[in-house]
Amino acid sequence: MTLTKAQIVDRIRDETGITRNESAELVETLLEFIKGTLESGEDVLISGFGKFCVREKRKRRGRNPATGD
Repeated sequence: MTLTKAQIVDRIRDETGITRNESAELVETLLEFIKGTLESGEDVLISGFGKFCVREKRKRRGRNPATGD
């Protein structure tokens, strides 16, 4: 199941009774905090939910479908 940010905002609004704008601000603040922590090189562990970490990946070998290169 795909979960959108709007669905998270609506669910928080429904569960807590705060306004949609306050709920959206809460979600944005949380995501910015997680993003900033990951950018600084630290992992984020939310107990009971999951762990977020940045992984380095190798470059993929690409191919131009038009030329085959």
